[in-house]
Amino acid sequence: MRTKRGVITSTKMEKTLVVKVYTYKKHKKYEKRFKVSKKFFVHTESNEGYIEGNKITIVEGRPMSKLKRWFVLEELQKDLQTNI
Repeated sequence: MRTKRGVITSTKMEKTLVVKVYTYKKHKKYEKRFKVSKKFFVHTESNEGYIEGNKITIVEGRPMSKLKRWFVLEELQKDLQTNI
């Protein structure tokens, strides 16, 4: 069971969050590290309580649609903003 930590970037779709996960890669020749990001579509039963910018942990599961294969495991950091 794979897990990843990321930041919520969009809550505009029904029952779906878009989460951006950052990783570091190393250049083959120059051996410098650089940041790479990837978007994951995450399934939730309701988008209530999720705000863009919050950090969450996601876990891989069975496919729910063409792009959604991840589910919310836990919310790591909550901002005190209201979702407007």
